[in-house]
Amino acid sequence: MNNRHVYILSAVLAMLGLGLFYYKAQVLGFPTAPRQETEVWTIEAAVSFDPGPAAVKATLRIPSLTPGFALLDENFISRGFGLTTRPVPSGREAQWAVRQARGQQTVYYRALVYRDPGRQAEDTTPPFPEPPVLDEASRVAVEGLIADVRRQSADTASFTSELLRRINQGEADQYIRPFLRRGSTPEERAQLATIFLAAAQVPARVAHGVSLRGYGGAVQSEPLLEVHDGVEWLYFNPTTLVQGLPPDFLIWWRGDEPIAEIEGGGNLNVTLAVRQNLLDSMIVAERRAERAGSHAMEFSLFSLPIATQAVYGVLLMIPVGALVIMLLRNFVGIKTFGTFMPVLVAIAFRETRLLWGIALFTIIVALGLLLRFYLEKLRLLLVPRLTCVLTLVVLLMVAISILSERLGLQSGLSIALFPMVIIAMTIERMSIVWEERGASEALQEGIGSLIVAAVAYLVMGIGQLQHLTFVFPELLLVVLAATLLTGRYTGYRLLELRRFRALAATESAG
Repeated sequence: MNNRHVYILSAVLAMLGLGLFYYKAQVLGFPTAPRQETEVWTIEAAVSFDPGPAAVKATLRIPSLTPGFALLDENFISRGFGLTTRPVPSGREAQWAVRQARGQQTVYYRALVYRDPGRQAEDTTPPFPEPPVLDEASRVAVEGLIADVRRQSADTASFTSELLRRINQGEADQYIRPFLRRGSTPEERAQLATIFLAAAQVPARVAHGVSLRGYGGAVQSEPLLEVHDGVEWLYFNPTTLVQGLPPDFLIWWRGDEPIAEIEGGGNLNVTLAVRQNLLDSMIVAERRAERAGSHAMEFSLFSLPIATQAVYGVLLMIPVGALVIMLLRNFVGIKTFGTFMPVLVAIAFRETRLLWGIALFTIIVALGLLLRFYLEKLRLLLVPRLTCVLTLVVLLMVAISILSERLGLQSGLSIALFPMVIIAMTIERMSIVWEERGASEALQEGIGSLIVAAVAYLVMGIGQLQHLTFVFPELLLVVLAATLLTGRYTGYRLLELRRFRALAATESAG
């Protein structure tokens, strides 16, 4: 198989793994850091009213399209009322209906929202508004105002800012005086601006929302003026004239209608409240995937039982440890007893801790090696000899655990976590290398195995890597791609450069 095939296969695997990672992290919002929390807000509207003698309908405008924020969950709370929701030009409406009710009634709307920077207002260009119907005197005043403002502006944004400035002057402006009553509210001024903008053939509307603050409690709705410049919606504060959508402003509904209406009742009152919370980002991602209709959570490790998740939390780090060992062997040139022995020993170090693990591993391998040399004199066959070594390893582990308990060394009890079969095979292989290539070679491979296991343990213990491999197991495809590319490397290793240094010096001298 040529190199091109390997390169193409590695590229496909890497792109697939990174593509899935990007989708889950950016689109579904899976957390990329452990113990990551997402800022969410609970918004609530309490609608209270006195019902009449007949049927009652209570209508509440509820959030729909809010730039910068997305809806995580919502609940409608009432007793004995029928509920319907529907889209309307102002956004969405919830309507509670009951045939007959007695006493003051209260219905609730509650929603969880979170920041979503990718969520924008609709990008469709609205039609030009119909000119307002005015009497002759008002029409002349509006035309004079528009002509005056247009001369002092350059585009839609500056036109709107100058118009709002003139409206805020109130009775001091001759063109505004006939339209604005004394003590007008910011909402009324924003609605007046939409009339003037309609006369200037500029699409505009009033958006109502609340400020999301860090503390909880009752809040009041605030108006914003939305103006379309032919490309996008622009936002203006009708009181301060500040342009732009505030980062903590949640648009609740749009239009000139009030937030709630009642049919068949009276004494309508709406109370808005906001509370900030911190929610685990994984929970937010799960609900976000459900609302988006994605099946990512159904095929993730989080759908498994908790005990099984804990097992895979360890198993998914084995390829990472194997990648570290492969790099140290193929590029650095450290000699080890196989590939999987250091990985399994590194996993055992997770429980014994590094220093105690190295000490216990060295003790048991040294004692096992002495017993293996004794078995060599008995001239046993391979399988019986390995069985004897395995039995002696288990007995040594039992003895070390009992002795540690008697000496009050609790860390010594963790020796039972070492893989017995791997240790037995290590002892067997080390003794063979000792006999065939000498003690120096055997010690080099033994020490190299411990060094590699220690490095793999440190890498596998990185919390960020553990989180990424568990939440995004598709990243192991990138590990696989790196392994395939490494498998084609046939160049020098770092430690081999020292071996051939004398040869290079001889060639340069010649």
